[in-house]
Amino acid sequence: MIKFLTCAGLSCVFAAAQSSQIKVTPRAQAIHQSAIIVDTHADTPQRFLDENFDIGNSDSKDVGHISLDKIRAGNLGAEFFSIWVEPKTNQAHYAQHTLDLIDSVYQQAARHPNRMMMAFSVADIGRAHKQKKLAALMGIEGGHSIENDIHLLRDFYRLGVRYMTLSWSNTNEWADSSGDIDDPGVQHHNGLTDFGKQVVAEMNRLGMMVDISHVADKTFYDTIAVTRAPVIASHSSARALTNHPRNMTDDMLKAVAKNGGVVQVNFYSAFIDEDYRKAAEAQKKDADAAVDNLIAARKAAGQPVNYVEIDRLQREWSAKIPRPPLKSLIDHIDHIAKVAGVDHVGLGSDFDGVSGATPQGIDSAADLPRITQALLDRGYSADDIRKILGGNTLRVFAEVERVSNEMKAH
Repeated sequence: MIKFLTCAGLSCVFAAAQSSQIKVTPRAQAIHQSAIIVDTHADTPQRFLDENFDIGNSDSKDVGHISLDKIRAGNLGAEFFSIWVEPKTNQAHYAQHTLDLIDSVYQQAARHPNRMMMAFSVADIGRAHKQKKLAALMGIEGGHSIENDIHLLRDFYRLGVRYMTLSWSNTNEWADSSGDIDDPGVQHHNGLTDFGKQVVAEMNRLGMMVDISHVADKTFYDTIAVTRAPVIASHSSARALTNHPRNMTDDMLKAVAKNGGVVQVNFYSAFIDEDYRKAAEAQKKDADAAVDNLIAARKAAGQPVNYVEIDRLQREWSAKIPRPPLKSLIDHIDHIAKVAGVDHVGLGSDFDGVSGATPQGIDSAADLPRITQALLDRGYSADDIRKILGGNTLRVFAEVERVSNEMKAH
């Protein structure tokens, strides 16, 4: 979850002009339609809960990335909805807010039974695909949601959570985060604590994918050392191309390949374009201060702060920076495919967590065929494109299920 949204003014006009030049050929469309497309990260539950957003909304003016119409247009087959609890505004009730977000996803599926269904396994994704429904899955973004309680981890699995990001941008009591690793005011653990290692082992046993996006580098290597199942990086890109600590070094990419896991490329412009990253970094202090001031003002007035208000404010900041070309995103997919291998790269859009701060041509899930076209233009085969679009993630999910069954049998 990165809270940056849409473009404005001349940058919108420019982006729209660039977007209109990206044409999808019949061959690319045929390949795209033949794939089970899996996206491992969308923050739409924030909208479900705080904005009362209906995924069946067909309003053409809606700025969000995800709706059932946009999903159908982009042939998105399975979406892992992010269960993200903002740590500052939800202190002392992380688990409660986690449950509220989980419920919001179930409510959407219940509201649209003919177009989407809850899914908890690879087999469920296959069933949804045959029924031409969206497979709705869930991943917790940030280990603070379990409140240091292994029982809660099990409960969240029972409720359908199928991955957990060990940390968000905040270091928790058992896993260091890349988001605050250089903050001397935060107590760090040199990676995973003993309890953190127990969490990874229990996730392996349960059949919950271990997600290493957001974690500090030492936490990553500790996780690779202790996990018995392949890991995912549900929404991370390549640090060699864009020097952000949220991205993965080439050595980390190789370690994921050796582990058998998958790195799902994040679409956020500051993670895929170095010029955009530098511009975002230059205004980060002021942008963060504006959000902190909003939160403080609401608290002083005894009022809650929700996603919609923060979202609106951060749109204004992201609008100051021109969006990079689609090439920036494809470069990251290409780099990871070359370094880790084509079997170890997938899609982790961060839709509705970055909104307008996606590259030109990717304005919503409806634009996913443009990724297929761009990969085809770079010489990728139809089989390899299908792997990137979802096959690799399905393979890892199936292996996590296999390891779980093996551990439970002993």
